Amino acid sequence: MITFLGNLTLALPLFALVFVGFALMRFTRLPNAWSERLSWFVFSIALPAMLFRLMSKFSKLPPGDLRLLLAFFGSCLVVFAIGRIIAWKVFAMDGVEQSVFALGGIFSNTVMLGLPLATLVLGDAATPSVALILVFNALILRTLVTASVEWARHGSLSLHGGARTLLAVLTNPIVAAIVSGTLFGFVGLAIPDWLDVPLSILGQLAAPLALIALGMGLSMYGIRVGLHVSLAITAIKTLLQPLVVWMLARFLDLPAMETQVVVLLASIGVGANVYLMSRQFKVLEGPVAGSLVLSTAFAALTTPLILTLTQAGP
Repeated sequence: MITFLGNLTLALPLFALVFVGFALMRFTRLPNAWSERLSWFVFSIALPAMLFRLMSKFSKLPPGDLRLLLAFFGSCLVVFAIGRIIAWKVFAMDGVEQSVFALGGIFSNTVMLGLPLATLVLGDAATPSVALILVFNALILRTLVTASVEWARHGSLSLHGGARTLLAVLTNPIVAAIVSGTLFGFVGLAIPDWLDVPLSILGQLAAPLALIALGMGLSMYGIRVGLHVSLAITAIKTLLQPLVVWMLARFLDLPAMETQVVVLLASIGVGANVYLMSRQFKVLEGPVAGSLVLSTAFAALTTPLILTLTQAGP
């Protein structure tokens, strides 16, 4: 109980920043452009600066355990399959709807919520593990759902769709910062002091600004359309996926830090990319939008609880 209260005490102020951003947009007359500009600053400048600086020192840290990729993305495959079955049997959805529904159960908000939470709750030592998942997250999961949708529609896969997804991932500012920072450190270069100081300041701003920007973005979505579907996606995302990833981590004998990282990332809210893909495929736009809000709100309580259970495990 004491451990849970400690985790809750750490997590709630962070989720409070999400609520601050939500309240600013919902209860004032701020234009949507404010939210878009802050998101751009966080996503294109603040977080990449933090990640480049941290990953430039990656070669000096103990080597990461690649089994965390098996645990995290293995859970994604398992839960994606379960999600499709639920969408088919419970909600009688077609193949495209099943794919988007199932994606909602596995695509975490790793950038705007997972990275700040892991950094502030677990410490900088967790950042390389988070970064490793971030590099592959969008590529693997967007490819998975694109292939699933194309198979549902045409009974075949498209090389063009895979190439387009790969290009989008490689030009992503977050992925570019992780890769370039890692290479910068491995070739033996060091960031000069005159550049390291401003990067450090930007890094300190990145996490709280990301949480406020997330709240501002969530204010644009409602929860009334398809509430039962939104709740189902939320339950799969915040309860089922962290359970599956924890079981895989235990099976793979993953170290404690890596286990906490993959469980934390699996337990947080649905990522906005799922809503973008629901709009791209023109299915479940309302329910997916609702799941973004609901799953983030649920995670304020479920993530500290799940972390506590993980820390108490054998």
